[in-house]
Amino acid sequence: MTPRKNTKKKNALSLSNKRTNFLKNLPNSNLHCFLNRLQWLKSARPEQITPNPSNWRIWLILASRGWGKTRTGAEDIAYYALWHSNAKIAVVAPTFADARDTCVEGESGLLRTILLSCIEKWNRSLGELFLSNGTKIKLFSADQPDRLRGPQHHRAWCDELAAWEKRDAFDQLSFGLRLGADPKIIITTTPRNTEMIKDLFKRKTLDVKFTSGKTMDNKDNISPHILAQLHERYAGTRLGRQELDAEISDESEGSFWNRPQIEKLRVTTVPELTRIVIAIDPAMSKHVSSDETGIIAAAKGADGLLYVLSDWSGKYAPDAWAARAIMLYNEMNAHIIVAEVNAGGDLVENIIRQKAPHVLFKSVRAFRNKIDRALPIAALYEQGKVKHVGSLPLLEDQMCNFSPDSVFSSTKSPDRVDALVWALTELNTFSKSEPSIRFL
Repeated sequence: MTPRKNTKKKNALSLSNKRTNFLKNLPNSNLHCFLNRLQWLKSARPEQITPNPSNWRIWLILASRGWGKTRTGAEDIAYYALWHSNAKIAVVAPTFADARDTCVEGESGLLRTILLSCIEKWNRSLGELFLSNGTKIKLFSADQPDRLRGPQHHRAWCDELAAWEKRDAFDQLSFGLRLGADPKIIITTTPRNTEMIKDLFKRKTLDVKFTSGKTMDNKDNISPHILAQLHERYAGTRLGRQELDAEISDESEGSFWNRPQIEKLRVTTVPELTRIVIAIDPAMSKHVSSDETGIIAAAKGADGLLYVLSDWSGKYAPDAWAARAIMLYNEMNAHIIVAEVNAGGDLVENIIRQKAPHVLFKSVRAFRNKIDRALPIAALYEQGKVKHVGSLPLLEDQMCNFSPDSVFSSTKSPDRVDALVWALTELNTFSKSEPSIRFL
């Protein structure tokens, strides 16, 4: 029996020595890659692990908020980048700022998944991440598809593909994905009913590996407070099925609003109004091809609901829309004018002040795209928290045609909807932050 025990010990020792020698002989970047991968395999859920590279070219992850999409994409790219020296990798997001702030510098981004000792240089202004093994990771913006003409890559990460304004960016990226023996794309996105997502979904039996995930899949790593907020905002709505359950709504549900829904929310009388807002989405010129200026009046009622009161939108010169907004402000005895200033800057407020120096004015700036700004407002409608007072036909026409496909493919801006979103966002935000008195 003794020789057999010694043989087992020798075999175990030999295997241990081989493993030790394997680790010692690895290049520094490969060693860090190996150790990082072990740590990720230990903490990740099975569906977050890159599938075995068999017959797929695209890994499509349609997952809801909080599932861990960004971390999954970053881990995949970090693993490939560290294990393959001199590789060229593309990271594409809706905007350059999204790629930089989320995919690289975010809490789950590449700078958190790649050890600093493996990073040669991070040029945040150019969006270039150089690793010590010669690999280069380059950031691109989906709203500048021409930048993807020419560059070639071994691997690519597309973040929030459903929010890309131009399909051409994905096509140009695909054309340039031709380096190495097995180039692949990983897509991490919230599911939305866009033509691009639907086309990829149809290819899931061909060259697309499909993964779906719900918010609750990652409940152990999400604050209960955040889960409660998401549930309050989206539960029981079609958007909730999209944002929390990762469901793609069918084609008939592409728009954020529909006429039967709005009809159910129509009223002819209102309760006491506690706060009234005039919102402006201004156009800074007036000619044949100019956009409209959105001018919407909305209010919060004593019953806690929000009421859309009037739509005075139209195609006006700056002096004219300012006069219209102030007239509506006075007619409604409103509390504040809220205006988007992305295009006009300080000029927007100056035009208002020239006509009404003492009006209470608040400028707002759009940092997110129209779809993301409208999502919470559409959820309020589905929860029955917004009412339309009387008929608002032109606004409602625009609402019923508002979808990711229409917004990203049209050359015309949905200015009435934009003003509606600003008005209801102001009312909803103000109601959550207004002070109250508590008796002890």
